[in-house]
Amino acid sequence: MSIIRSAAAAMLSAAALFPVTATAEQTPAQLTYEQFEAAVPHIDLENCPDSLAQENAFCRASILHEQIHVFVFSYDGDSPMVGFATFEADGIETLLN
Repeated sequence: MSIIRSAAAAMLSAAALFPVTATAEQTPAQLTYEQFEAAVPHIDLENCPDSLAQENAFCRASILHEQIHVFVFSYDGDSPMVGFATFEADGIETLLN
C-alpha cells in the first residue's frame, strides 16, 4: 500500500508542474511593447514589412532558428501587439528594404 501512496503523491506533485489550460471565460493577456522590450532580444525595424504594415504602428524583429519573427505594436495606449509574422531568414533583404 505504501508504494501506491508514494506513487500517487509523486503524480500529484508532478501535476503541479504542468501549466493550467485557459478556460473559455478567461481572456489571454495582451503583450505590450514594454513587456516585449524587457523580455525579447530584438532589432528595431525602420519600416514594417508590406504584409504587416498598419497605420500608427511600428515593428520589431527577433531571429531564432533561421527564422525572423516580426512583431507589430500599436502606438495607441500601452502599445499592444497587433500583429505578428514569421519569415525565413534567407529572405531578410526584403524585410530590411
